[in-house]
Amino acid sequence: MAFKRTRKLALTEGLIAGMLFGTASIFVRFLGEVDTFSIAFWRLVIASTMLAIILVVLKKPFMFSTMLRNFKDLIVLSVFLGLHFILFVSAVKDTTILNATVFVNTTPIFSMFISSFIFKIKPSRLAVLGLITSFIGAFIIAYAESSPNGFSPSMRGDIEAVLAALVEAFYLNFGRKMRSKMPLLSTILPICLLAAVFVGLISIPMGHTLTVPLEFEFLAPLICLGLLPTAMAHTLYFSSLSNLKSFETATMALLEPIGATILGMIIFQEIPKSLFVFGASLILLGIVFVAAQEQ
Repeated sequence: MAFKRTRKLALTEGLIAGMLFGTASIFVRFLGEVDTFSIAFWRLVIASTMLAIILVVLKKPFMFSTMLRNFKDLIVLSVFLGLHFILFVSAVKDTTILNATVFVNTTPIFSMFISSFIFKIKPSRLAVLGLITSFIGAFIIAYAESSPNGFSPSMRGDIEAVLAALVEAFYLNFGRKMRSKMPLLSTILPICLLAAVFVGLISIPMGHTLTVPLEFEFLAPLICLGLLPTAMAHTLYFSSLSNLKSFETATMALLEPIGATILGMIIFQEIPKSLFVFGASLILLGIVFVAAQEQ
């Protein structure tokens, strides 16, 4: 009997992905001395390796002929993903973890505009309300944790995070079409591999040399970065596009600043202000609105 995908399953995948994304900025911060392009490159290589292992262990067929038929689309998606990782890692290095995670999650706004104007997919009023509610909650969290001297210590990092969100919005909208054409693992594996190649190639004219961080203090968080928020989270994130609109999937990722803040409490003993609870509640309420609206 064929496995039937449902909207409920897709929402669950999106929610899990959103929480796992919260680990990305923490792992990147532990890799402070490693070059941005090296981090983006190796997280994709590690993720690709894990996905290949999963294919073998689960004895899933790799649809090579289908991949070749859609190769141009896969290249486009890999460029979007590679750019997203480069910009996000750079943002985490150039601004605060919270600002990076909040601004990178402006993706639903961009995604909604792209869906509406390019793909002619109109959101429902309840979905728009949920997105706005979650978005306000995310910025309340950012405001609660901002310094007294200003909203952000680095405008450059904030801009990089917003650009990462814009690129991700294109990735989700074009990826939604691809999700219906190919099996999940046969899609996400070549995307990650091609994205790694793209990052490696673009690092050359940008004057960056890819390095291999062999010290345990860097190797451990790099492996975790490749496994949790990349191999696991991005696969679930992409998978949810089967039954969710692109901006709905992006809204699930608004759990990222909540997850990052909770991890900051556990790892760095950074206790959030009480306003964080209000902001987090708005994010969750907005997600409920998006989840409640019909397909």
